[in-house]
Amino acid sequence: MGNRWGIPTEVENFVIERDKDCVYCGITFTQDNSSRKTKQSWEHIINDIRINGVHNIALCCISCNASKGAKSVVDWLESKYCKDRDITKESVALVVKQVIKKLSI
Repeated sequence: MGNRWGIPTEVENFVIERDKDCVYCGITFTQDNSSRKTKQSWEHIINDIRINGVHNIALCCISCNASKGAKSVVDWLESKYCKDRDITKESVALVVKQVIKKLSI
């Protein structure tokens, strides 16, 4: 897959094994990459490229990544995109829930 964000190889390998579905909408990634919706992309849950550990790096679909952009995860979860797709702080993957919980402290 490769990345250009300086994500260490061991983090990249761990995340690839952990995240078989989009950490936001839950769609399962496909190997053929024929659809943007099922193609995986690297995600910094907290938008800071210096935070490259397994607790901030995840895989999400291109659609969710494009929608989230530079928004904070908490703000993005309130967006029309998330509301239309029933993406909530309760429905996201555990790694995202942990970041949200940390941000709430």
